[in-house]
Amino acid sequence: MKAVVKTNFNLPGLQSKYTGKVRDVYFLKSGHLVMVATDRISAFDVVLPEGIPCKGQVLNQLAAQFLDLTSDILPNWKIAVPDPMVTIGLCCEPYKVEMVVRGYLAGHAWREYKAGRRTLCGVTLPDGLKENQKLPHPIITPTTKAAEGHDEDISKEEIIARGIVPADEYEQLEKYTLALFRRGTEIAAKKGLILVDTKYEFGKKDGKIYLMDEIHTPDSSRYFYAEGYEERLAKGEHQKQLSKEFVREWLMANGFQGQEGQKVPEMTPEVVNGITDRYIELYEKLSPVPFEKAECEDIEARIQNNIENFLKTL
Repeated sequence: MKAVVKTNFNLPGLQSKYTGKVRDVYFLKSGHLVMVATDRISAFDVVLPEGIPCKGQVLNQLAAQFLDLTSDILPNWKIAVPDPMVTIGLCCEPYKVEMVVRGYLAGHAWREYKAGRRTLCGVTLPDGLKENQKLPHPIITPTTKAAEGHDEDISKEEIIARGIVPADEYEQLEKYTLALFRRGTEIAAKKGLILVDTKYEFGKKDGKIYLMDEIHTPDSSRYFYAEGYEERLAKGEHQKQLSKEFVREWLMANGFQGQEGQKVPEMTPEVVNGITDRYIELYEKLSPVPFEKAECEDIEARIQNNIENFLKTL
């Protein structure tokens, strides 16, 4: 299997192109955007030197399924998935915040709590909580969307005071965020999983709020396996996770955490194939339909052909 790590399509009506860490986004003059989920993989804010075959397909198809499963809560940007690695949708004006929602004390929130801080993004947490413990109720801990560098924690009050999002619209974003998280939690429970935390991005088009980007994928969300959760929590053991954490753990075990002077360990074919297998395993655990590899001699030609054929129908 070949990994697609770079695309350079000259699409009809192309206005501009944005290259993110793992996705290539083509903006069209028609007001649509074409999002290509490449096989690039990032960790610690670094794009790793080898692509992971099937990763783009896994994330794109999972995100599309979850967008469909939440479209009754609010409209989303997705119009079609003309190729396993591509979603075409509406180009919205994004809100400059990411709505991070947490149902459990894990990851960044736990590190802050462990350091003695009891207020996170303006939300006060009670004393006496343990790592990975369920919170009394889900909390929203927004971050800024940095054009460069790292996103930063920010409170609801600061978002409104700085005019980043108007107060009434922010209230609506909060309602949507909690409703989406409830739906994601219900879907996860049916799969024997716990949705621990996740993030949502929203935008506006013609005065209406839309859900944007991918949702509920292992790259944007943290899941625990429900079986054995209580026992592991009681013993203070690590929870069994369904997320991209295994990639970070492999990097850390080999001396890399994205810090200056550190070198990414060699990604041998065995390592790359192992990561591909894990992503397919993640898909099979989350999706209601089995994974089918979209094998093709020339993947880039297939993608471009499928995009162009669909654009003719718009």
